[in-house]
Order: sequence, then C-alpha cells, then structure tokens
Amino acid sequence: MSRILSRRDLDFLLYEWLDVEALTSRERFAEHSRETFDAFLDVSARIAERDFAPHNRRNDLEEPTFDGERVTIIPEVAAALKAFNETGLISANMDAEVGGMQLPHVVARACFLWFQAANTGTSAYPMLSIGNASLLLAHGTPEQIETYAKPILDGRFTGTMCLSEPQAGSSLSDVTTKAVPAGDGSYRVTGSKMWISGGDHELSETIVHLVLARVAGAPPGVKSLSLFIVPKHHVAADGTVGDRNGVALAGLNHKMGYRGTTNAVLSFDDATGYLVGREGHGLAYMFHMMNEARIGVGSGAVALGYTGYLHALAYARERLQGRPVAAKDPAAPPVPIIEHPDVRRMLLASKTYVEGGLALVLYAAKLLDQPSAENDLLLDVLTPIVKAWPSQWCRLANDHAIQIHGGYGYTREYPVEQFYRDNRLNSIHEGTDGIQGLDLLGRKVLMRDGAGLALLLDRIRATASDSELGKPVLAAADRVAATTAKLWADGNPTVALANSTAYLDAVGHLVIAWMWLEQAAAVGDKTDKFYEGKRLAARYFVTHELPRTGPLLDLLDSRDTLLADLDPQVF
Repeated sequence: MSRILSRRDLDFLLYEWLDVEALTSRERFAEHSRETFDAFLDVSARIAERDFAPHNRRNDLEEPTFDGERVTIIPEVAAALKAFNETGLISANMDAEVGGMQLPHVVARACFLWFQAANTGTSAYPMLSIGNASLLLAHGTPEQIETYAKPILDGRFTGTMCLSEPQAGSSLSDVTTKAVPAGDGSYRVTGSKMWISGGDHELSETIVHLVLARVAGAPPGVKSLSLFIVPKHHVAADGTVGDRNGVALAGLNHKMGYRGTTNAVLSFDDATGYLVGREGHGLAYMFHMMNEARIGVGSGAVALGYTGYLHALAYARERLQGRPVAAKDPAAPPVPIIEHPDVRRMLLASKTYVEGGLALVLYAAKLLDQPSAENDLLLDVLTPIVKAWPSQWCRLANDHAIQIHGGYGYTREYPVEQFYRDNRLNSIHEGTDGIQGLDLLGRKVLMRDGAGLALLLDRIRATASDSELGKPVLAAADRVAATTAKLWADGNPTVALANSTAYLDAVGHLVIAWMWLEQAAAVGDKTDKFYEGKRLAARYFVTHELPRTGPLLDLLDSRDTLLADLDPQVF
C-alpha cells in the first residue's frame, strides 16, 4: 500500500460517490471513459512514486541557492518536471485547441494530488504554471496565448503570480509597482515583488511573471490595479527566447517548509511588460489564478495531511511498545501501538480530516465540470473553505503523525516532521486563513442577498435529512443560518466580522460533516473493512468533531467585540 495516497479512497470518491464516469455523457468529455481516467491516475501514481517522492527529503535539506548570478537547484527537480511534462498532465484539463485533453477537472485534480503528496516543493512549479496559463487563456489576446501560454503548456516556460510587495503583503491596495506606457503598446514596469514562489530558477527557458501594477496616474486602491505579462527574458514573435528583461533576483527567502520551491524577492527595473485585458481590471483577472491557486493550496494541504496519516498508520502497526492497560504481566510481549486507544483516537481523527478534506477538494473540482449559475455560486461560497479548512485541520493530521511517532516524530530520520513544516505554510499561502474568514462572512455569504449560503445549506439539508446520523448536521445548519442573520442584523461590519475566523471554523466543520454524510450514503450497506472504516469515520466526525461548532456559534451569537475593541497597548 502506498504511503503517498490511497488509490482505493480515490477510486471510491471518484466512481462510487461522485460518479465521474457520468461526465463522459457531456460533449466536452465524450472521448473519455473509466479506462482513460484510470490511465491518468495510474501514470500519476507511478511518476509521483518514481520521480517525485525519492528527492522530497533532499529537496528539504538542500535548498536552492543563489550566488548573485544564478539559482542552483538539485538536479532531481528538473528530471521530475521533465517526466511530469511528458505525461501531458500540465494541460490535461484544457481545451483541445491549445493542446489539452479535456480531462475533467475533478480527475485532473485527483491526479495532481499524487504529486503534491509526494513532493510539495517540486509540484509547486507546475501548479503555478498551470494557473498562469489558465489565466492567459481566459483573458489574454491570441498573441499572448501563442507567445506565453502555449509554451507553458508545452513545458518550455514556467509561470508565477506577482502580487505581494515588501510593504504590501495581503493589502494589495498598497501596491506601489508602477507601469508607464512605452508608446509602442508595451509598458515599462518598475517596482519590487516579494514572496514570489518559483520566482527565479533555471528549470525552464524563461519565466512568465504575471505582475499587478498601477499605471502611472491611476488613483490609489485595488480597483485601479492592472495586470501585466513581464517575462524574465524577451520573447520574439516566433517564440525565440532572447536576452534578459529588466527583472532581477534580489534574493531568495528561506521558509520553514516548501524548501524545494524557490521563493524570491524580484526587482523590476524598467522591465518590458504587456497589458492583460484592460487597465484597471487587473485584480479581477488575477482572481482567476488566485481562486484556482486557493483550491490548489487546499488540495496540497490535504495531500500533505494524507501522506502524514498513511505514514503514521504504517508506523503504528509496526512499532511495538507497551501493553494493554488490563495486562499485568511485565514479561508479556509488547503490542503494536495501534492497540492503544489514544493512538487510535489520533488515527481516527486524522482519517476524518484527510478523507473529509479530500472529498471537499474533489467535490469543488467537479463543480467546475458542471458549470451552471447554481454550481458557480456554490463554488464561490466553498472556495474560502476549500482553501482554509484543510490548511488547519489536515495540518492537525500531520501534528498527530508526529505525536504517534513519539520521540522519532520530530527527528529528520522520519519524514513526518517535514510534512508538518511544509503544511504549516498553507495557512498563509494565497490569503491567510483570517482573510478567508473575512471573505466568507464579509462577502460570500452576503452576495446575491444571501443566495450562496442558502444554496449551500439547502444542499447540506438535502443530504442530512436522509439519515439518523444527519440530525445533528441539520441542527448545525439551522444554527449557522440563524447566526449569520444575527451577525448582520444591523449591517455593522465591525461587529459582524469581529470573530470571522470562528465563523470560518464553524461553517468549515459543518461542510466536512456534510462530506462525511455524503460518503456514508455512497457506502450504503457495503460490507468490507474499507466501507466499515468509512461508516465509522462518518459517525466519529458527526459525534466527536461537529460539536466543536457549538461554542463557536455561541461566541458569534454573543456578537462579542473584544478583539475588535482591544487596545493594542495592553500587550
């Protein structure tokens, strides 16, 4: 059994629950079948095991270095990316017209999970590149698609997103990077960008930076930001990569995790840039990539939590230590630690987090494969939860994995401490968890007069009303509806958003309880150990985890503003 991911679980979620085979009745996916889906999953698992997992530890121990001129990365990264690109997975879910294979998003997401679980540092390069190309396909000109997006999909170029600056992390209204029209249709971009994952390396012919900047003379605020393609090298109309553009690597950041992914401070000095779309609409275009990246971050958090859980499960079955509490004979042989109730507690909790998070990620991906006004609205509401819930709770699975390993857990001889460090970053990537809480409570549940939240709760109630186990979920859904209305009763955002992170936690747990009811319904009365484990996990989450929402909703109902009113001088 793989310690990267569970193929059995993926098959259950894709075929027995989500019925992805039915997608082949849609014209877009008509050339696919269960056989082609399985072939993609098989090759993903094989390359993840063969080319990604073996250098995961070396990626962590031997970080990229910069000598003032070039970035040096261990050679296994380039080899792994070459193997990945050769599969065609980089454009698998994209249109045939651009070389894609029109694979359903949900299957492509399941495939990519293998790489994220095997080596999160190396997998970050294609994740960012795919999002970059997807944005250009949606908003770029035909020339921009031909010059920049297609070479990314061919594996020749890589891509980044450049939003944050040293003085402006998540506060994009404070972006100071400037763009001045050059008179020939291009712009000259000047400024500094910070925390740019994949921002510099020698893994591709060039790097396509998507840069948020303010055109000279534009007013302050996010609504006046524009989006520019600023390549590391100039690219000719025929695709030839030329000399260096005005983009310099000022230095590499060294993070506690994701160490195999270069993280750059970039200096743009009169660099040539090309406007994407219209001036002043940059953030709207960038959200195309940001929302995709948020789902990708949630997926990566699930993947890291899942591989940590599988490593802990294998260790708990092998490690002999202690005896049952009722055993009185000290000469009796020790038992595997999985025999101890507290170890089983941590394993079962971890199982519910990672398998519940995986279900949520795949459910969200399938919504993309069935576009409609209703599904688009539901995905909007779910996106902050998809990003933030796994980043917190699947990381707790990594924490449990360390605990289960005991003293070995925080040594580098075992990989679980790296999984934890890697996963810790996901609560910050693509908007902190706190920002996701503000987005959920401050925007998503309010849009269209609350239609998104009403739709989500209707879906939850439809599932929960079909089983005895669903009664606590129905009650929690009703409480979320009532609490949301109470928070916004007087329209005061300071009061409503004072505890938005608690709201995110409560709604996130409700959504995962729903995911477990859905899985339990798909299991039905099937009887092997796998299905028994699913039923048990569903019961555990509803009875042991869902009650966490009660105190959170109590706090929200009180409309307590202690945190909003707190005088910073008391610290």
